[in-house]
Amino acid sequence: MRIARFTTDEEPRFAAVGEEQTGETVLAVLEGDPLYRPIRLTGEKVALVDARLLAPVLPRSKVVGVGRNYAEHAAELGNEIPAEPLLFLKPNTSVIGPGEPVVLPTQSQSVHHEAELAVVIGRVCRDVPRARVAEVVLGYTCGNDVTARDLQERDGQWARAKGFDSFCPLGPWIETDLDTADLAVTCTVGDELRQSGRTSQMIHDVAALVSYASEAFTLLPGDVILTGTPSGVGPIVAGDEVTVTVEGIGALTNRVVASS
Repeated sequence: MRIARFTTDEEPRFAAVGEEQTGETVLAVLEGDPLYRPIRLTGEKVALVDARLLAPVLPRSKVVGVGRNYAEHAAELGNEIPAEPLLFLKPNTSVIGPGEPVVLPTQSQSVHHEAELAVVIGRVCRDVPRARVAEVVLGYTCGNDVTARDLQERDGQWARAKGFDSFCPLGPWIETDLDTADLAVTCTVGDELRQSGRTSQMIHDVAALVSYASEAFTLLPGDVILTGTPSGVGPIVAGDEVTVTVEGIGALTNRVVASS
């Protein structure tokens, strides 16, 4: 199932994404919250063109990032490959949805895109064995780990560089049934293909990352784990349109704007 969070200028609602025989994409409205309460179809349908997609999940707690999880990306920035997953946190206030603007902060002169597969946690869990990770995952979505590269280098730690408001686009929806072993992950800026990798190139796979993170801290429903980015990261500037695509999920597009 693909689960979207959307609005038609009312309160946000959840829906199952489907396609009519005419080829039109529709949102079958759900009652309940897939993270906290049982869901059921209400019978109401909304055409996707008549709705505005929101971030499919708004983490109440945290976004867990993973650094240098693709060898070629580590190499392009001149970094060593860590022996264990390199974790960092992005605040939940950095999350935005499809179509929302990435705002360039005045503090940085070098903001980069980072296309990633994102994992959405579906239940409270701690110390999850790799073999049981599937039991705690609600599904997967596209993520963009936007990073102020100059601040990352200057600060020596990553909280500010990766934590600005709007620095974690997520969407367009959550895919609950997906084999993540070998998916294409790409990023285009305008018409230019910047990143093109596969999840099979990850140093630590999804099961290893979720298990490792759960050993450090309790994971809560709605927490998101970003699994690292392929090589090809680069600068984005005001006026750019950035699209992250993950095979089997869809495409997440955000425009880039200057800080007002």
